[in-house]
Amino acid sequence: MDCPGKNIKLLALDVDGILTDGRIMIDSEGREIKVFSAHDGMGIKAALQAGIKIAFITSRNSKAVLLRARELGVADVYVGRTDKITAVKELTDKYSIDINDVCYMGDDLVDLQAIAQAGWGVTVPEAPEVIRYHSDFVTTRSCGCGAVREVIEIILKSKGLWDNLINSFLG
Repeated sequence: MDCPGKNIKLLALDVDGILTDGRIMIDSEGREIKVFSAHDGMGIKAALQAGIKIAFITSRNSKAVLLRARELGVADVYVGRTDKITAVKELTDKYSIDINDVCYMGDDLVDLQAIAQAGWGVTVPEAPEVIRYHSDFVTTRSCGCGAVREVIEIILKSKGLWDNLINSFLG
């Protein structure tokens, strides 16, 4: 696997189909319900602790995404953004990060440009063929079921930070 994880400074994540299983549930009152993986959440917290910037970029306007981001400590949240590459470029400008030091995870056409231009474009096995084709890496874990955690572990291991993280939990 050709992983530039050692250089990754920003992990930008689509939400539906990456942090969730891609289903959009709306109850009879019009409230949106999303299911997030606790494993992804712990990975996100570990990445933030290691100094990696995390951003959520979603084309939907979702209160659930804002709540989950706040719960995890993710400060950069873009909702209602279909132009994902522009959001990524805003983040690279904000943090003075080169696009080659960005990992972008997405699963559909609105993510394609960001996947193609990021230093490491990643998708999930459930993504359409064209997305998998243009990605640098396809996770073994499914969307909403630890795919983000898988990528974070790869990044932390490539930076030599994984063992210290494990040791911190061992005491």
